[in-house]
Amino acid sequence: MSTSPASGPRPGFTPWLYGRAPRPVLCAAVLVYALSAIRSYEKARTGIDNEVVVRAARTLLEGGSPYADKRFLYLPGAVFAALPQTLCSERVLFYGVPVVTGLLVAVGAVVALRIFGVRADSRLAAGVAVGLALFLPFHSLTTLGNWTAASVVAFPAALLAARHGRWGAAGAVTGAAIALKPMLVPLLLLFVLARQWRGLAWAVGIPVAASLAAASAMPRPGLFFTRTLPFLLHGQDAYARPYDAAWPAFLPRVGVPQPLAFTLATAAATAVLYCARLRWRGGGDEGLRLVECASLLMLAAFVVFRPSFMNYALVVVPSLTASAVARGAAARSVWFWMPLVPQLGGVPWPGLESAQRHAFKDVVMFGGLAAALALAAWRRRVPHGTNGLVTAATAVTVSGGAYSLCSEFEPRPSPK
Repeated sequence: MSTSPASGPRPGFTPWLYGRAPRPVLCAAVLVYALSAIRSYEKARTGIDNEVVVRAARTLLEGGSPYADKRFLYLPGAVFAALPQTLCSERVLFYGVPVVTGLLVAVGAVVALRIFGVRADSRLAAGVAVGLALFLPFHSLTTLGNWTAASVVAFPAALLAARHGRWGAAGAVTGAAIALKPMLVPLLLLFVLARQWRGLAWAVGIPVAASLAAASAMPRPGLFFTRTLPFLLHGQDAYARPYDAAWPAFLPRVGVPQPLAFTLATAAATAVLYCARLRWRGGGDEGLRLVECASLLMLAAFVVFRPSFMNYALVVVPSLTASAVARGAAARSVWFWMPLVPQLGGVPWPGLESAQRHAFKDVVMFGGLAAALALAAWRRRVPHGTNGLVTAATAVTVSGGAYSLCSEFEPRPSPK
């Protein structure tokens, strides 16, 4: 007698990942993660990127314009969010910024796991903690104290809210993150694909309102448009350009003319966006659809828009890793993991070890992840005209029951 897939146990490795990890394993994973988060204490300076925002806040308190500093590239709301840090000494910020950044990434990883019903004390959670500790983008983020950490939390938080049908909350979370740093602007397209206009209104309205209010309280806010925005759109300067993995910045370094590089980047991003639409139409497990579609939208932006630094990977990688428990996930393919191998700390890559040449590995990471997700979306695409519905032509029979090639029929184990 056959067992119904809907009521039977999950086959394979997935139940083991959901299971609670032994306490010694959890303690060891947390210790490795914590030590990796504070590895920057060995350096003379930490939190260099955070320091730029704090310096802008201090400039505002002194009556100057934060945008007089060409390296302050955030929206006006970030200046006021950084004001509490102006009360802290340099020593406090030196030790505190890596810790807070590491905690934000940890919270983002836990939220990403919850999208798929995975506990924070599971074996998968322990594996994610160790993986992040070895992940070079994590080392970069904690060392720099970049405000990308806010998006690392907001991205899975917005998807978790959307997973439960709370699109208004998802829009509010997205908008709050954009008000600090416009990293999640590509995520607005997810609301368009889902036709969630109220959520989109929140995601757009919050940063617009916060920016207008903050700009009205600072001198010479127009410098953002006349100085900061052109500097940002042109890929910053020679100091930051070697670290930029966006195709328009990277391809000229290997001999591709700038116009052709931009054309290739636009074509690649357009293809990835098309695959994001296919993934949304493909249906299946709602959490998996949200994560993979949103990640494709973000990766399309990383390919074409400058700058694109390696720590941006932390926005999408934790959620994609958590999706490995879902049937049909792109993260179950070895091709998903191959582009991440060069980002493991301690693995030497001759000729690419310098910080200036690390962008070569970052291009492989962003492009490889985008290709793996796009290929998975293409393979599970729904025939035109079905509107995402399973028809007789797109279903097969397994043990007497209908099974869609785009569906998720395995129940998640309830938390113990």
